Amino acid sequence: MQSEPEEDRELKEFQQTRSTMDTTVTVAVYASNDSEASKAIEDAFSEIYRIDALMSPSKEDSQLNILNTRGEVENADPAFIYVLDQSKYYSEKSGGAFDITIQPVLDLWKSKFLPEGSQEPPTSDELNETLKLVNYSEISTENGNASLSPGMKVALGGIAKGYAVDKAIESLKENGIENAFVNAGGDGRYIGQKPDGTSWMVGLQNPDRSEQYVTAIEARDIAVATSGNYERYFNESARVSHISDPRTGYSSESLISSTVIARNAIDADAFATAVFVMGEEEGLEMIENLEGVECLIITEDRRLVYSSGFKEYEAEGYS
Repeated sequence: MQSEPEEDRELKEFQQTRSTMDTTVTVAVYASNDSEASKAIEDAFSEIYRIDALMSPSKEDSQLNILNTRGEVENADPAFIYVLDQSKYYSEKSGGAFDITIQPVLDLWKSKFLPEGSQEPPTSDELNETLKLVNYSEISTENGNASLSPGMKVALGGIAKGYAVDKAIESLKENGIENAFVNAGGDGRYIGQKPDGTSWMVGLQNPDRSEQYVTAIEARDIAVATSGNYERYFNESARVSHISDPRTGYSSESLISSTVIARNAIDADAFATAVFVMGEEEGLEMIENLEGVECLIITEDRRLVYSSGFKEYEAEGYS
């Protein structure tokens, strides 16, 4: 008996949400039956768990922690090498505004606000000394080994989730899924469409009203990621941004958020972080020089700043 072509089968939505990578991850697929959907979703999560095991800062035996503790990983996993190499590409494109070797600066800030810490920001001397350890060009990935210069550490918070989303989407495609999305804490990638022919809709939260959206994106075969510091506006005590500028060591505070549309999630994730660090003018200039990448910036004074092609993705009623 011949199997029916996908367009003749009735497709139903199947969705699962799980906690991993220190966030909430949702995998949604359209499939014709429960067993097809279950296998595809399980395989997609397996890819995400695999990336998390390699790149988690909270797992002692992750290759990230081994690199940060010992300064090198021999015979590193190709996925880990790929993310390290890609990170250097984003560093170059952003003039160092994206730099995964920022970890020593993050550690310095954190130490200041521990119970036994000074409860004061680091001094400029402390920051300048620590910034000597921030240099993406010192990441080596030769002969399948990863290594850093002494004292350096990397943070993959601005890139690992995006990469995991891409690997999950690849897995879904390998299982014959044509219409799906994967979203990891605001980093999402969307393929195909809904059975009624409409696009996936991605709402961008209003920083002043968490239940409202400033815009909605029609997402079809694109990735969307947002970097931001919304907490500062809901919570007076959370004024220090979680995203620091690797060039200065200080928190990035000129924007509320940056949302980037790209072909894949690793690009969207990293460039959203870079734009947030760079600010309005510098960030927009970088995006305009990248092919197939668009952004929407919300400035601290609540202005919406669009790259030249962003509005093409906006849903009717927003553009």
